[in-house]
Amino acid sequence: MRYLAIAALVLLAACGGRSGWGGGSSGARVATASGPIATACLQAGRQGATRNKCGCVQAVANRTLSSSDQALGSSFFKDPHRAQEIRQSSSPRNEAFWAKWKAFGDEAEQVCKAA
Repeated sequence: MRYLAIAALVLLAACGGRSGWGGGSSGARVATASGPIATACLQAGRQGATRNKCGCVQAVANRTLSSSDQALGSSFFKDPHRAQEIRQSSSPRNEAFWAKWKAFGDEAEQVCKAA
């Protein structure tokens, strides 16, 4: 279930989104960016999905995921079952994606705590 929590957090661009710094609730400053993950995060309407948190998660995505990985991952916000299908797939491509997605989620969880 942790993967769904990460997907919810992520699951809350390398595409050239806006970057900046946001102030976290603890006063810590965290990097933020705009892009497909941040957009999907904000549009999902989940509790705790703030502009700073979603922007922080996007900034981590920009450092760790390709634009195609971000596009696939952002689809999980509208269709969480898709994340489950990818995770359980035996396709080498999906297994490689899931390893990157999990590492991204772990990093985003650590980096974006203060957002």
